[in-house]
Amino acid sequence: MGPFSFAAKVVYWRGPAPFIFAAVPSDIGAQIQAVSNTVSYGWGCIAVEAQIGGHGFTTALIPRDGSYLLPLKVAVRQKLPPIEIGDSVDVVMQFAAKMPPL
Repeated sequence: MGPFSFAAKVVYWRGPAPFIFAAVPSDIGAQIQAVSNTVSYGWGCIAVEAQIGGHGFTTALIPRDGSYLLPLKVAVRQKLPPIEIGDSVDVVMQFAAKMPPL
């Protein structure tokens, strides 16, 4: 399944660091949820390879409110034009073959 392409709203969530995330739209989240048992490596987290603005990175989706959050680490955001809470970013994402580095 995938890759997935979508526009995601940038949100702040005081959960696990980095606190800035791209919210996966609910329709994409439902597709991911349908296969989550086969792609999750634990706690509902799912390893993905993502691309925003031509910059690729690996991370893990975090389940939240019936969908998922895509972490936007500082190292990723530094490679992009400034991203603010409430902005929309275009994401291309697919399941990763292995767990991302911490």
